[in-house]
Amino acid sequence: MRSGLRRAATAGVLALAGLGAAGCGGGGSGRAIVVYNGEHLALTRAFASAFERATGIAVRLRTDDGVVLADQILQEGGASPADVFLAENSPELVELDEHGLLARLGASLLRQVPARDRAADGRWVGVALRVSSLVYDPALLPRRRLPRSIVDLAAPRWKGKVAVAPLDPDFPPVVGAVIATRGAAAAAAWLTGLKRNAVVYQTEESVVAAVNRGDVACGIVNQYYWYRLRRETGPGGIHSALAFFPAGDAGSVVNVAGAAVLSSSRHRADAERFVAFLVGPAGQRLIAAGDDFEYPVRPGVPASPALPPLDRVAHTSIDAAALGDDREAARLIVRAGFGA
Repeated sequence: MRSGLRRAATAGVLALAGLGAAGCGGGGSGRAIVVYNGEHLALTRAFASAFERATGIAVRLRTDDGVVLADQILQEGGASPADVFLAENSPELVELDEHGLLARLGASLLRQVPARDRAADGRWVGVALRVSSLVYDPALLPRRRLPRSIVDLAAPRWKGKVAVAPLDPDFPPVVGAVIATRGAAAAAAWLTGLKRNAVVYQTEESVVAAVNRGDVACGIVNQYYWYRLRRETGPGGIHSALAFFPAGDAGSVVNVAGAAVLSSSRHRADAERFVAFLVGPAGQRLIAAGDDFEYPVRPGVPASPALPPLDRVAHTSIDAAALGDDREAARLIVRAGFGA
């Protein structure tokens, strides 16, 4: 779920540091499931509509930022009305799994998703993938001068030249990747330097737009924001470019959007059927056919032709357990002064 000004972005990150309902069509069977949706609403509506047509099971959506919904599920516990949680980033799923709130999925469902893109204990599966990247303005920053690593952006020469959206829920997983690859102390030092250098924006959409306008030389974003901007403006409106950090660098971490069935669900069979639809051929083709610009997680389903194939993009896959639940990342973000 995304909007120009997300009311929950700051609250979500600060909630991590401290630790609206929308319906789709009505299927004709009288059966219904409730999906707490932290993914982009247009894509989830497409999932829900197609699933309803195929099964007659109605899907009722409650959409907000994933960190906010995960916190809500933690508070609701076994009384949650949700049957399925669809999260934009894996740390939200990891957190709920740590608290024993997710049901184990069936073996036939799990086999449809590569092991690296699902929980080791079988309690959630990946649905779509994005890659962290650097958007830049070639007029301000020639390609030959791009940083070799995301941690280079803490160096003094980048002061005033790098845009970030530290309270956007997509930023903590990047910090988590730095923690996983370099350790918490190095991540804290990197954030301190980045805070000195950064031009701060509310959302990653704003970061992409600012770089494209020439307001700032570069910015840290998930790759799909740039492709969306290109769709919105047309090729003639694009004055920026996208670069990927080398494979193995935390700056090119693959972010996994995923789905889980809540252990408290009173419609578990129908809920698992919905998750199976998301990772099945029909659901995965909706990702490729839409304008969300995420990569399907299912092998053999090609991404949108607007995207370079994932195997041709430098990227870094980090085990979801190693990436963690975002809480340490969020604490470091606030400690660096970004939450003020």
